[in-house]
Amino acid sequence: MKRIEAILRPEKLEGVRAALDGLERMGMTVIETKGHGVQGGLSQAWRGGEYHVSLVPKVMVIAVVHDHEVTETIETIVAAARTGVMGDGKIFVAPVEQVVRIRTGEADTEAL
Repeated sequence: MKRIEAILRPEKLEGVRAALDGLERMGMTVIETKGHGVQGGLSQAWRGGEYHVSLVPKVMVIAVVHDHEVTETIETIVAAARTGVMGDGKIFVAPVEQVVRIRTGEADTEAL
């Protein structure tokens, strides 16, 4: 099993959610967050002044999937979230050692 964390633009969340629902990936967690990457934030002009916003609003979508579903899940997220402009986000993949469903006590594959 793998944990996929996708950090993306907030306006892309519904498209990503719908795309993952289309793959029948049942579980996901969404966290509103702030951060910046290589660009270091945004500079914006407002009422004649220039302001620098160093932490840009983002959302993090977290999903745990079976190993054979990782590539398709990543490709789906990228297709739904990409704008082609700096700041589209990143995807991180990490191994998951164990999963336990609290309600039933089921573990690992059965818990997904």
